[in-house]
Amino acid sequence: MDSGKKILLGMTPAELKEACRNLGMPSFTGMQIAQWLYAKHATTIDEMTNLSKQNREKLAEHFTIGAMPPIESQHSHDGTIKYLFPVRCSSLCCDDIAASTKYVETVFIPDGDRATLCVSCQVGCKMNCLFCQTGKQGFEGQLTAADILNQIYALPERDQLTNVVFMGQGEPMDNLDNVLRATTILMAADGYAWSPKRITVSTVGIKNKLKRFLDESDCHVAISMHSPLHQQRLSLMPAEKAMPIAETVELLKQYDFTHQRRCSFEYICFGGLNDSLSHGREILNLVRGLQCRINLIRFHAIPGVDLPAADEQRMQQLRDFLTARGVFTTIRASRGQDIFAACGLLYSKKARQL
Repeated sequence: MDSGKKILLGMTPAELKEACRNLGMPSFTGMQIAQWLYAKHATTIDEMTNLSKQNREKLAEHFTIGAMPPIESQHSHDGTIKYLFPVRCSSLCCDDIAASTKYVETVFIPDGDRATLCVSCQVGCKMNCLFCQTGKQGFEGQLTAADILNQIYALPERDQLTNVVFMGQGEPMDNLDNVLRATTILMAADGYAWSPKRITVSTVGIKNKLKRFLDESDCHVAISMHSPLHQQRLSLMPAEKAMPIAETVELLKQYDFTHQRRCSFEYICFGGLNDSLSHGREILNLVRGLQCRINLIRFHAIPGVDLPAADEQRMQQLRDFLTARGVFTTIRASRGQDIFAACGLLYSKKARQL
């Protein structure tokens, strides 16, 4: 990392044009740089050969691409790969990148003709959900848009990706500015030119932030429900206090999920705790009138948390009960559990020696 230089990765096409104008270059040079970044994934400014040598030198005086490759990878028997990426973190104030660098885990999940990348948006998380290992890490910093996009930019399997889910470390609504910037670049015609249907952003629901996301983005949204009951959800998820699930659903009902954008609910099943048919009836009451789907997820045990795993048969009964009554429900396959890459297992606090 070149100290004192601005990072090109994470700049929108409009910002690249403005940066070029400020350097005395034609604004169309910004479009050329955007293509080198988001279509060709250049690793150095020197690779941008349709810029004049003078302009490349001028750009390199002030900017660096800022991509950082993963420093570790772990491979699951099921094909899932977990990567450890260095990140800068916008909340860090140290000028020495070697001293201030932290890490996040990113999970690549191949599945037939689909390939999903589970990206992180924070180092750790403030939400402290009882069942989540990331929450036990605590909060260590916000990822910049460059940090978020770098998980795609520097991914060895980048060209295989069919969709990205913001379901890694951190709460996207708690870092909304950078999440929106990253998704804007993913969807921009001069960026990655992805359809918003390829992007899903998950959240526990944060007052005002969720509304802003729904107003400003066309990406799919996934809500972490885990219980339709206020007190029970509160015991699992402290965020329920500030924005109850009932309030979240009422907000969602103000938006159209019948065409392009999809609304789904993530629901980790705990044996004998939230996997009964009576819970199913409460879920139906809660989401009545909302076009949505439910994703049932197996609980993956974490140290120090005494929660029971769900019985497969009970999960199937809950799935069939909800689907038969008009709420399409699936059981998500557990991927990468042997490398601690499955839902709720991401954790990057331990010290690393580079």
